[in-house]
Amino acid sequence: MTFVERRLTVHIDWPLIFAVIALAIVGLATIYSVTWDIPRGRPGPQFWAQVYALPVAIVALLVCMIIDYRTLAQRSLILYALLVIGLILVLTMGVTRGGARRWIALGGSVMLQPSEFARLVLALTLAAFFGASHRSAKRWTGLVSGGALLALPAFLIYKQPDLGTAVTLIPVFLGVVYLAGIRLRWLIAAALVGALLSPVVWMYGLKDYQKDRIETFLDPSKDPRGEGYQQIQARITVGSGGLAGKGFRQGTQGGYGFLPVAHNDFVYSVLAEEHGFLGVLVTLGLYLFVIVRSLDAAELAKDRTGAFLVVAIISGFGFQVLYNITMSAGLAPVKGLTLPLMSYGGSSLVATMAGFGLILNVKMRRFTN
Repeated sequence: MTFVERRLTVHIDWPLIFAVIALAIVGLATIYSVTWDIPRGRPGPQFWAQVYALPVAIVALLVCMIIDYRTLAQRSLILYALLVIGLILVLTMGVTRGGARRWIALGGSVMLQPSEFARLVLALTLAAFFGASHRSAKRWTGLVSGGALLALPAFLIYKQPDLGTAVTLIPVFLGVVYLAGIRLRWLIAAALVGALLSPVVWMYGLKDYQKDRIETFLDPSKDPRGEGYQQIQARITVGSGGLAGKGFRQGTQGGYGFLPVAHNDFVYSVLAEEHGFLGVLVTLGLYLFVIVRSLDAAELAKDRTGAFLVVAIISGFGFQVLYNITMSAGLAPVKGLTLPLMSYGGSSLVATMAGFGLILNVKMRRFTN
C-alpha cells in the first residue's frame, strides 16, 4: 500500500466525505436515543458496538480511497473467491440468530457478516469484467457471464436465509449492464419472464414467513399482533412525529419498545418520530446529496472500470436507502434491509464506508494516467 500522492489530495471530495460521516453520526445519535436504558441511565450495548465500528469504517474508507481502484479491480476475482468462501463458511459454521445463520464469530462478541460485503465485491468484479475487458452487455455471452457472477453469492446469501440482502445484489448488476449497453428489449423480456414465473416463485421459492410478510403488507390488519405488527407500529411511529418531532430521546414508540428492532431496520421511523418532517427532510437531503455527488464521480471517471464501479456501488446503496425508507413508512413489505450508514450493524457500516472510499478513489484519480 502506498500513501496518496500529494497531487491527488487536492482532488479529494471533502463535501462527500463530510456528508457520509454526518449520516453515520445521525445514525449513532438515533441508536443512542432508541437504546437508552432508563433504569441504568445509559445507552444500550448496540450504541457502543456502533461507536467502536465507526473508526474501523473510517479506516476502511481511507484504505479503499488510497489503493488505486484499478489495482483492486485487477484482483477482484481473488476478493470474489474470498467472499464465496466466507458465505460458505457462514452456511457450515456460522452463528444463528433469529432463525437465520448470517454471521461468523471472530472472537468474543465480535461478529462478521460476509453478506454485507457482497455488494462491494460484486461491484468490483463486474466493473473489472465489463470495464477493463470492454465487454458489452449487448451480447448474450457477456450478459450470461455477468449474471453467473451475480447468481452464486446471491444464492448463498438466500440460503442463510436472507432474501432481502440477496435482492440488493440485483441493482448492482443492473447498474453495470445498463452502462455496458444492455438492450432495452432484453430488460422488458426479463421483466415479463419474471412476471410469468412469479406464481412459481410464490409456490416454491418463498418460505412461509416471507409469504406472510407480503400478505400482511397488503393487509396489516390480517395479523395485527403477529406479522402485521411491525408495519402498523412503523406507520404509527412515523406519523406521530408531526412537523418538528417529539424531541431527542422523547420518542415513545421506539423508546418504549413498541416498535421492534427500532435501532436496526426501523431507525428511520425513530428519526421521524423524534425529529419530525423537518429532521427527515434534512436527512433525506443528505442522502440525495451523497447519491448525486457519487454519480458526478461516475461521470468524471477516466475509464470504463471507474464509471462502472461507481454506478454499481451507488445503485446498490440507492436501492437499499429507498427500500428501507418506504418500508419504514409502510409502503413496502417488511424485509431485513437496514438503512445504510444509519442502522445498527458494524459489518454494514464498514462495507458501506469502504464503498464510498472506492467512489472517492475514482473521482480523485480522474486526472491520472
